[in-house]
Amino acid sequence: MSEPLLIVKNLFCERDDRVLFDQLSFDVSAGDVVQIEGQNGSGKTTLLRILGALSRHYEGDIYWKGTSIHDDSLTYRNDLLYLGHQPGVKAVLTPEENLRWFMALHPSLDVGQIRHALTEVGLRGFEDVPCHMLSAGQNRRVGLARLYLSQALLWILDEPFTAIDKQGVAAQEALLLAHAERGGAVILTTHHELNLGQFVRRVNLDKQVGTK
Repeated sequence: MSEPLLIVKNLFCERDDRVLFDQLSFDVSAGDVVQIEGQNGSGKTTLLRILGALSRHYEGDIYWKGTSIHDDSLTYRNDLLYLGHQPGVKAVLTPEENLRWFMALHPSLDVGQIRHALTEVGLRGFEDVPCHMLSAGQNRRVGLARLYLSQALLWILDEPFTAIDKQGVAAQEALLLAHAERGGAVILTTHHELNLGQFVRRVNLDKQVGTK
């Protein structure tokens, strides 16, 4: 059996003098889809921001391919795609312009791939419409189109199905499954009941609260 891609060891985090999680440990291997569960306020988004290298407000260790993410942060960030709860698009730009900006960080991508990604998320015909004229669900789809362009091994997704209709949810589930089958890994939060069978593992933060 191969070594896990990501190892989370003895994570402790508190906010406003309240412990969110203590001695939280789990690992993520190639092919895993890990759903972070917990009640509202349990620290799900905080944990994803920590794993996305966006917050240092914690104690404990996180290893990527056997190396601390702080010792080789560049490799970790290059292997990571983080999509937050907000769509993360510029309202004054069009969907294609937003993805062109993403493309600038990944020179191997081309315009044809951008248009394919927008078609896959149901935005064909809206490529040149400013995002402030699109619905919340359409803006969410612009953000999710990055998944079709990403070459990252680890996807960290905070409520990716928000404002997405049933057809869109099914398409995103298929995309997550394909990523896992290719040897990638996904960590996500969602209130949606995932239909991914054996690929899904769960980490429940409600069971992790303790005192330091």
